[in-house]
Amino acid sequence: MATSLLRLQYIFLNPHPAPNPTRQSLIRRSLSLSPPPPPSPSTVTWRPARRSGVIVANVTATSRDGDSKKKEKKKSKKGKLEGVSEELNLLAAMSLDWAPTRRRVRTAFLEVQGNLDHVLFKMAPKDIQMEETYETNSKGVEIFWKSWLPPAGTSPKAALFFCHGYGDTCTFFFEGIAKRIAHAGYAVYAMDYPGFGLSYGLHGYIPSFDGMVDHVIEQYNRIKGRKELQGLRHFLLGQSMGGAVALKVHLKKPADWDGVVLVAPMCKIAEEVTPPALVLKGLSFLSVLMPKAKLFPQKDLGDLAFRDPNKRKIAEFNVISYSDQMRLRTAVEIVKATQDIESKLEKVSSPLLILHGAADKVTDPHVSQYLYDKASTNDKTFKLYDGGYHSILEGEPDDRISAVIGDIISWLDSRSSANLED
Repeated sequence: MATSLLRLQYIFLNPHPAPNPTRQSLIRRSLSLSPPPPPSPSTVTWRPARRSGVIVANVTATSRDGDSKKKEKKKSKKGKLEGVSEELNLLAAMSLDWAPTRRRVRTAFLEVQGNLDHVLFKMAPKDIQMEETYETNSKGVEIFWKSWLPPAGTSPKAALFFCHGYGDTCTFFFEGIAKRIAHAGYAVYAMDYPGFGLSYGLHGYIPSFDGMVDHVIEQYNRIKGRKELQGLRHFLLGQSMGGAVALKVHLKKPADWDGVVLVAPMCKIAEEVTPPALVLKGLSFLSVLMPKAKLFPQKDLGDLAFRDPNKRKIAEFNVISYSDQMRLRTAVEIVKATQDIESKLEKVSSPLLILHGAADKVTDPHVSQYLYDKASTNDKTFKLYDGGYHSILEGEPDDRISAVIGDIISWLDSRSSANLED
């Protein structure tokens, strides 16, 4: 059973590699930064939002997570990051179980991340309008979301909504991707799921995959009501596990979306590594007794996900990603979600673009072909990138990363024209 689960995790994780203590300095200029004084829960800089019930924060730290001083002192097992100060390393080593700590750490590392030697940071357009927002939804969960709009004076062609992968956040590599797409004329929006990134919730914990999808639907429906999006078409972009989220969002509300873009999607677990029904039933029972338990060793898939070894090392600076052992309930929910999606692939009716690295050993490109064959939509495109690994938007050579982003923009352009008829 343990072997099967390890192999299963190998298939469906969107990797966030454990830090390597022998890493080389990746920062273009020498940085010996002390982090800014961390805000206490009562020291927060706020500015009014444009809509009632929404709070936009420059830095936020909320006590609703129950993030105590005692919990903050608990250290993670992350290795030391070279090229940054001891103070920053101490911050990065703190327990990231709760959102206030993750927010403090992310704020402290902003300057460091902006100077990393990666094409998504170095070549990002500078004229993009950005806004970060913390918004409490109808379930009482505080959600972090961010927008990237075209340069001032440019009307958006359409709106693109991003669904990130397992353990990830929308505030690291996706920043550079979003800026490029926004520069091409699109309004781009992304959120962190509950328990991931900067949103409220226990780090890495998915108590219900469908519940997580409902959070995404609610948040993106709220954003669609914004003035700047009236009359525009709406597209989904999902990467790895975010591909499963995007598919679920589309399947629950098929009329709400004008197209779906999937990058190395997790939408089916290969039969040879799927736990037998009795094993899955036993795991489901255990997940009720100890849902938050971290029972599965985290296999470091970084070398399998990033073809460029230097970019693989840069991923270690995504300090608020979840790279610990997978929680039991999270694993069960992911397996069940893929099984549900697999049974409904014929109902995928939206215009569909699937992009996958041909050498991906994390999510199987043959499964993407299976999705392409099964989807009922007549407007569907499947593109394989020769030699590409799992992280084709972040871990490939610079020209390949630009080509993949360009393919997404070209596909959106062909379906976003104001002259297109519904």
